[in-house]
Amino acid sequence: MKFGLLGRKLGHSYSPMIFDLMGGYEYSLFEREPEDMEALLRNGNFDGINVTIPYKKEVLKYLDEVDELARRLGSVNTVVKRNGMLTGHNSDYFGFLSLLQRTGIDVSDKKALVLGSGGASVTVVAVLEDLGAKPVVISRSGENNYGNLHLHADAALLVNTTPVGMYPNTGAAALEVGQFRHLEGVIDLIYNPARTQLLLDCENHGIPAWNGLWMLVAQAKKSAEWFMDTKIDDSVVAEIHQKLRNQMENIALMGMAGCGKSSIGRLLAKETGKQFVDADAEIERLAGKSIPAIFAESGEEEFRRLETEVLSDLGKHSGLVIATGGGCVTRERNYPLLHQNSRIIWLKRDPEALPTDGRPLSQKTPPAVLYEQRKPMYEAFADASVTNDGTRGECLTEILNLLEVL
Repeated sequence: MKFGLLGRKLGHSYSPMIFDLMGGYEYSLFEREPEDMEALLRNGNFDGINVTIPYKKEVLKYLDEVDELARRLGSVNTVVKRNGMLTGHNSDYFGFLSLLQRTGIDVSDKKALVLGSGGASVTVVAVLEDLGAKPVVISRSGENNYGNLHLHADAALLVNTTPVGMYPNTGAAALEVGQFRHLEGVIDLIYNPARTQLLLDCENHGIPAWNGLWMLVAQAKKSAEWFMDTKIDDSVVAEIHQKLRNQMENIALMGMAGCGKSSIGRLLAKETGKQFVDADAEIERLAGKSIPAIFAESGEEEFRRLETEVLSDLGKHSGLVIATGGGCVTRERNYPLLHQNSRIIWLKRDPEALPTDGRPLSQKTPPAVLYEQRKPMYEAFADASVTNDGTRGECLTEILNLLEVL
C-alpha cells in the first residue's frame, strides 16, 4: 500500500519518519502547485494521503465523501482512497485532543486563549468547545486582539497556533506570558525548535508548557488507522514521540576546556547518527583566525561576542551534537540559545587533569580556580552531568542512558 503527504513545500516534513516508525509504510512526499493538485487526487498512485498547507480547505472540492467532523471544521488533512472513491477526514482534531489530555489540564468551564485565527485555530477551538472550555481567539485585529489582552488576565490555558517563534525565526514570542497570573498551562503547536521563546518564558515563570510534537505524532497515528482500516494502540504515540525527540533535539556538551567534549562528542554523534559540530572550530572559521589569535588581537570580549553569534546559529538547528567552549556559560544569553533545541550535558573532569596548552584562559588562571568560578554557571545551564574521569566508553554509555530519561 502507498501513502504520502500532499503540500506545496515539504522539505522539512517529519511525516515520512513518523510513518516509518509506525509500521514501515511506503510514504512519499507529493509537492504540488495548486494547478497540479487535481491530477494527483484523480489519477495519483496512492491508497491514502495526508494534506498540509495550503490545501486543507482546497482539497474538499475534489472529494467524493467528507466525514462529519471534517465538514464541521471545513478542513481535511487525511484522504483515503477505497475502490476509487476519495473520503476526507481530519486527524488534527484527535492530535490536539490527545495532546491536551496528556497535559492533564481540566479545561471545563475555563477561559482558554487561542493565538491565531487560521486553520489550526479552528481545530483547537472545536476541541476546547467540545470539552466545555470557553475559548477566546486572539488575532491581530477584531474584538479580541493583542492590544486588549488585559481583558483576559483570568485565562487558564493559552494555545499558540501562530508560526511566531518557529525555526528559523526563533527567539520571538507573540506575547508576554507573565501577564497571565492564572495560567495552568501553555501549549505551543510549534515543535521546531523544541522550546520556542514562549515556552522558554513559561519556564522562567514556572508555568507548565508543552510543544506540538506529541500532537504531530498523535494525528499521524489517527491517519494511519484510517489508511489501514485498523486500530493502533495509543502506546505507539509515546514510543514514537520519544524516538522523534531523540532524533530531532541537539545534544550540547559543556564543561571545562580539556574535559573531553570533542572526543566524547564525536563518539556520541556516531552512536546517535547526529552531526558533530565543535563550536570553537566554528568561531575560528567565522573569525578567520585561531582562538589564541582572537584573544591576543581582540581580547576575550570579542571572543565571547563571536561565541554567542555561533551558538545563536547552531542552537536553531536540529540533530546536532555540539561541543561548546568551556566559558560559554559566562554569558547568560547563551543559555536560551542552546536550551531552545538541546539537552545540555555537563562533562566533569578533575581540574588537576585538565590540559592548558593552546587555551588562553587556562594559561592565565589555574584550571582549579576557573572551575570553582564556573561551577555554579555549569549547574545553572545543565540538564544533567556526567563525570569523565574513566574511559570514553563508560562516559558515552552514561550519557546515552541519561538521554532516555531527560
